[in-house]
Amino acid sequence: MEQNGFKASHIVTSVVAVIIDNDGRVLLTKRNVPPFQGEWVMPGGKIDLGEPIVAALKREVWEEVGLEVEVGNLIDVFEHVTPGEDNYHFIIIYYRCTPLYCDVNHNKDEVAEARWVEPGELEQYKIPAGARFILTKIFETN
Repeated sequence: MEQNGFKASHIVTSVVAVIIDNDGRVLLTKRNVPPFQGEWVMPGGKIDLGEPIVAALKREVWEEVGLEVEVGNLIDVFEHVTPGEDNYHFIIIYYRCTPLYCDVNHNKDEVAEARWVEPGELEQYKIPAGARFILTKIFETN
């Protein structure tokens, strides 16, 4: 079966937590690792084979930022095909989450920095298209 030049032989399915605190701020993390290295994203990652989606979401949030969250509604599903050398095909599932507490303890291997960001400050951050689309969708409808 031809891979069409993609690094993975399958679509990578990921789940992302859009964590919004009681003050209306969203948690952004600056990635230390590909994909999106050096860019600001919300916590999340790949769903392991056989792992329930919500369990994967909670695991990824804990691994990246040391938070426990209450998982809310599905926000949207976003497809991202990375052109050029990266050549990945992602399906990213975004859920709105509420933190059970706000003391972030980020994993320095994966995350350079983590910040609670006011919606009005989002334009100042280098955010991938999919994440920016989701954030715009959330904060323009609130």
